[in-house]
Amino acid sequence: MTQHKQLQVSAIENGTVIDHIPAESLFVVINILGLDTIPNQITFGANLDSRKLGKKAIIKVSDKFFEDSEINKISLVAPHAKLNIIRDYEVVEKRDVEIPDEIIGIVKCFNPKCITNNEFIKTRFRVEDKNDLMLKCHYCEKITSRSELKMV
Repeated sequence: MTQHKQLQVSAIENGTVIDHIPAESLFVVINILGLDTIPNQITFGANLDSRKLGKKAIIKVSDKFFEDSEINKISLVAPHAKLNIIRDYEVVEKRDVEIPDEIIGIVKCFNPKCITNNEFIKTRFRVEDKNDLMLKCHYCEKITSRSELKMV
């Protein structure tokens, strides 16, 4: 008896698939990438079965290829996500999303007295801990943790 693997979300001809998103982070990823404002065809699946995550989400965006700065945003809320670049219905490139060593202009400093919250200065953080996500502000040196994370 042969087993057939069933796709839970249909294939795209050209574009990007973001897979292995924690289910609870799906709409955060959609929001921070601005996917709700682009004209491209977007398919997403939520609460799909995953051996690694239990439940995961997936996003497929036709005719869209993300820049590194956009991928850095994904890494903060879905650090183990995978990007698949699709051309002519074939995966031509696979990339792991990784948290960079420095985060610039993506996250707000949680310190209300930080100069970046009071003047037009782009935020800048050094990543102190990639596992527990601890970001040290370049200006006030306060640590912003995952629970305090707010996108710019």
